[in-house]
Amino acid sequence: MNPYANPFARPPQSLAGRIVAFILTGALLVLAFMFSLVALAVAAVGGVIFAGWFWWKTRALRKAMRAAAPVGAAGPVPGGDFIDGECVREVADDRLLR
Repeated sequence: MNPYANPFARPPQSLAGRIVAFILTGALLVLAFMFSLVALAVAAVGGVIFAGWFWWKTRALRKAMRAAAPVGAAGPVPGGDFIDGECVREVADDRLLR
């Protein structure tokens, strides 16, 4: 008896056995793909439902924030153009050059 032989080894399958295994593997892959599509659709619908629920629950908060906004905070500035920007002033420091 060979001590390196696998005791659980089976003889190779016949051609019919390999064809059946190939067909079953393909069917299982198709079923797995279909299941993943259904799971993705359920997750998407659940996300849309949650987003709608969250939007509905926060409507009073949004209304209160609009009412509490300072007057004139939104909208165009009357009387001309308004350019928003920032200015950076650099001062030369002679101590750094010594």
